[in-house]
Amino acid sequence: MNFKFAFCPIILLLSASLSFAQNVNVVIHGAASIAKTDDNFVCVTLDWWPAEKCDYNQCPWGKAGILNLDLRYGALINAIKAFNPLRIKVGGSLQDNVVYKVGEVSSCPNFMKREDGLFGFSQGCLSMERWDQLNRFFNHTGVKLTFGLNALFGRNESQTEKGLWIGDWQPQNTRDFMQYTISKGYKVDSYEFGNQLSGSGMGAKVDAKQYGKDVIVLKNLVKELYAHPETEPKVLGPGGFYEEKWFNTFLEVSGQGVVDGLTHHIYNLGLGDDPNMMNKVLDPSYLSQVSQTYKGVSDVVNKFRPQLGAWVSESGGALKGGSKDVSRTFADGFWYLDQMGMASTYDQKVFCMQALIGGNYGLLNATTFVPNPDYYGALLWHRLMGSTVLAVTKESDPNLRVYAHCAKKKPGVSLIFINLSKDRSFNITLSNAKPGDAGKPNYEFVGKQNREEYHLRALTGDIKDDIVCLNDVPMVQTDSEDIPAMDPKLVDASTPISIAAQSIAYVTIRDFEAPACV
Repeated sequence: MNFKFAFCPIILLLSASLSFAQNVNVVIHGAASIAKTDDNFVCVTLDWWPAEKCDYNQCPWGKAGILNLDLRYGALINAIKAFNPLRIKVGGSLQDNVVYKVGEVSSCPNFMKREDGLFGFSQGCLSMERWDQLNRFFNHTGVKLTFGLNALFGRNESQTEKGLWIGDWQPQNTRDFMQYTISKGYKVDSYEFGNQLSGSGMGAKVDAKQYGKDVIVLKNLVKELYAHPETEPKVLGPGGFYEEKWFNTFLEVSGQGVVDGLTHHIYNLGLGDDPNMMNKVLDPSYLSQVSQTYKGVSDVVNKFRPQLGAWVSESGGALKGGSKDVSRTFADGFWYLDQMGMASTYDQKVFCMQALIGGNYGLLNATTFVPNPDYYGALLWHRLMGSTVLAVTKESDPNLRVYAHCAKKKPGVSLIFINLSKDRSFNITLSNAKPGDAGKPNYEFVGKQNREEYHLRALTGDIKDDIVCLNDVPMVQTDSEDIPAMDPKLVDASTPISIAAQSIAYVTIRDFEAPACV
């Protein structure tokens, strides 16, 4: 271990005793689920940004973009393999400016800075040589792949309305790309059509009726080229910010059975250079505001019934590369893990974090490939939180956020506790909700098996740290660049669950009887 601490400093161990402790009872409603996620709920993105992408007087992407990323690094490979499998979406702002060098496309230009280009760049290109490299990498690491397609190909920007792209989508380049992909036997779980073209758009937009017509063309293309339904990739869209009228219109035009999954983006922390960013990630009322978006998307899903439900196909918290002072620190986990918990309660099937690597919000450092704190929080979610979501209720300080799922590995339930408070810890007891009769008292849960607890804290107690401790052991890669062991602390079931100030904990209880989890 190339780190000077074998354990977290003693100041961290004292933090819980120095803070005021509040007793809280959390009620788990285990009789029935309130939502279901995909088994691979945790998802990350790989983006197209070149090294020249700069915001806020910094250029944090380096060589982390899809075309430049060195796929040979052991640290990168091991970080992905640890999920077994990890869902990755290839896409981002420039995907609608990417051509595929196959078929009639003979030239393959690199992205270049261009003032009048989409997002300030000229058209870029994915060569089939690079696509081969990427697929060998995906196959080796066991990636479950979503690929974002160029939905602007063949269109022109309107001369009368800035940002509006008009005309029919031309599918030939995508057809050639898919035919090549099929000929090589490459596995694509799903295709997403366009990036942030919905509503007012980001950089570019497409009319909802036009998008609905074009996604029908894409669906028919996929059905034509993929001969076997069991290997046919799903079609996702629109991959943009939710606007109720636009979403309803495009789904009315496309009709049922065309879009398999309804995808949208969440950047509820605003611009990455906001000096108030730290306060936002610690403010429970601010974090909860985005629930209205989740509810709106959920309502649209209930109306049109896409097969795969709703996905958050991109969410980096803060726009334009994230916040250099928050996104790569322990503090970002308060936002990130709370968002995953909230999204799951609104029946969002997948949550894609922007990004695996690159920008300030990457789960891995863009130059060293060392995992940032959010990586370990995401890995624990993937390993512990099952797809069945349970309701929880509590009467307490709103700084304590709690989400419950059936355990990924049966039996039992897994919970995540997020303590936003700087000076208050929580001692938590659990109750099992009385099924079928809200007027009767809940059952107090008294476990007999040891609980499995995973406590995440900032290394020195400062939430701006970029190293996280799990059960008081700093999480750093081994000398062989493997992810360190992430073992639980076994705790006497007769004692309350103790959540320290400004910490996060996953807890699995094997003998909690929840009929929804049987």
